[in-house]
Amino acid sequence: MLPPNTATAFWVTRPLHGELKQEPLTSPSENEVRVRALYSGVSRGTESLVFNSRVPESEYSRMRAPFQAGEFPFPVKYGYCSIGYVEQGPNSLLDKTVFCLFPHQDHYVVPADAVLPLPDDVPAYRAVLTANMETAINGVWDANPMLGERICVVGAGVVGALVAYLCAQIPGVDVRLIDINPEREPLATHLGVPFCMPEQAPTDQDCVIHASGQPDGLRLAMSLLGNEGRVIEMSWFGQGDVLLPLGGAFHSQRLTLSASQVGQLPAKLVPRWNYRRRLALALRLLADQRLDALISGESDFADFPTLAPALFGPGSTALCHRIRYPLPA
Repeated sequence: MLPPNTATAFWVTRPLHGELKQEPLTSPSENEVRVRALYSGVSRGTESLVFNSRVPESEYSRMRAPFQAGEFPFPVKYGYCSIGYVEQGPNSLLDKTVFCLFPHQDHYVVPADAVLPLPDDVPAYRAVLTANMETAINGVWDANPMLGERICVVGAGVVGALVAYLCAQIPGVDVRLIDINPEREPLATHLGVPFCMPEQAPTDQDCVIHASGQPDGLRLAMSLLGNEGRVIEMSWFGQGDVLLPLGGAFHSQRLTLSASQVGQLPAKLVPRWNYRRRLALALRLLADQRLDALISGESDFADFPTLAPALFGPGSTALCHRIRYPLPA
């Protein structure tokens, strides 16, 4: 059977509205692969900013995804967590299941070095967490937790939960995962991380990693630090300003607030690390089947435009939502 010469992709065509559009699909050249998507993962935090047209104009260039089409604010094809099957390409990749930083699309052609085969012990349905795990790895690197430190992670979304999960595996580290939603406690327990509500959060912390995406969460994070403590900010707020208490304890206790962003490797690691090595690490770390609990739902690709407004809306409590692509006829 001949492969299709068109692909179907999800586009944000105006604020709060997405649709599936067809586009031509070229044949792969010698150094390219043709991929049939199996799953894609919705990175709800960043993609909700795109869907709701809240990307600041100053960030249009820096916010571009590797294989984005169109321009902000819209129409734009955006996303970066696709798991697929290589139908055409070099023998080393042919018939392999791979990860690619590609938007939500059923078939695509990319350079061969843009895909990375999944480890044998990481199933395709879990590998949709790869981009989130990369972000969490970078956050832990930036936080630099040391043996025996007291650490809180504010925000039990996918990234926050993964950060807490990774920190909890460092010997002697006392970590707490904090969220305003008590229904996130079973998730934390499943991942082996103690959970608490904001009013129960311990103070005098060495480090607090903020990943709630809410200004109140960042203010809480700053209030939990001890002398010379540090906040690592992993949220991106998009448009708008955030009011912070930079008087009082922030000054007198010499607190530190610094950003972590997955688009750059920490400078101290650059001599030995690159993005592909970090991606390979993220894939290896997904071998733990407990991480399946971070996938809160799954839907067919055809239903994505209908589900998107609720999924990206302000009342959504989704974690990672998985998009399932149809099998070949």
